[in-house]
Amino acid sequence: MSWNKPLPQPTAISAPYWDGLRAHEVRLQQCEHGHWLFFPRSHCPSCGTRKLAWHTVSGQGKLYSFTVARVPTLPEFTDEMPQLLAVVALDQGVHINTTLVGVHADAVQIGQRLRPVFDERPGSVTLLRYTPVESTHPGVIAASPEILSADVSVDVAAHEPVKRQINFKDLDAMQSLVSDSFSDWSNSVEVSQELINQFAELSGDTYWIHTDPEKARAQSPFGTTIAHGMLVQVLISRMKLPLDYEVTGFTNIVNYGSDKLRFPTPVPSGCRIQARSRIKQVQVVKSGVQVTLEINVHVVGQDRPSVINELVMLYV
Repeated sequence: MSWNKPLPQPTAISAPYWDGLRAHEVRLQQCEHGHWLFFPRSHCPSCGTRKLAWHTVSGQGKLYSFTVARVPTLPEFTDEMPQLLAVVALDQGVHINTTLVGVHADAVQIGQRLRPVFDERPGSVTLLRYTPVESTHPGVIAASPEILSADVSVDVAAHEPVKRQINFKDLDAMQSLVSDSFSDWSNSVEVSQELINQFAELSGDTYWIHTDPEKARAQSPFGTTIAHGMLVQVLISRMKLPLDYEVTGFTNIVNYGSDKLRFPTPVPSGCRIQARSRIKQVQVVKSGVQVTLEINVHVVGQDRPSVINELVMLYV
């Protein structure tokens, strides 16, 4: 999985800290007079001495402050909403800004004990997250697309309900499928820059807002490249909608088009998307039974959909 978010740039002074995280250690500076430092510096802000040494510490501490961010600070963080942004007071007294993982916002309490989690997903650097000491969350978030894909497949299969068999000619049963409520979420799909580029080449829509990350970062109102709306629409075929019914008895299904197709919000490159659906209308027509299936595609974590498709299907 590609990493689309901004990353820190280690310097000569801070390199030992980042090297420590890569080794799954938290390393802090301490001056000759016993003062602990963070962030990394060339001198002690308490006494001014330049005699500093690096030490490996447990990384544990307590929650000093936190906030629940529901609006992304940058477009690239859209798929992480809501975020638990926190300040952790380490046992050595220094404060570290971080993100909490493996805990729901309702369970977060000021003063609770926290332990470090080493996030390897960016690839080039390891990031420091935190989770409650009693959490079952692993201490390392591995950068493994294979594991991610396997988890998605198992999750979808494990929660797939036993499907009701409904003959398309049973109009009362078909009408019973009409609902104002949406299904559960499908599996999620990553919309990488590579995938966007492939679609641009195939479709001929190579506009820079989709294909030029540097120009998009400088000039786009979205701050990054975004996926083509039609690409997001096409990716619905990669998402397994967890429907609890199966229509039977038909000879063929005809894709009759869409009564409505809208793209309300953009999908930034590197985000993951998921879908849910509902039957909006069932009606008898001359050639069979016509069903309108509303499919909404969302960036993971976002309430507002990126695609609204009222797909019309004809059962004959």
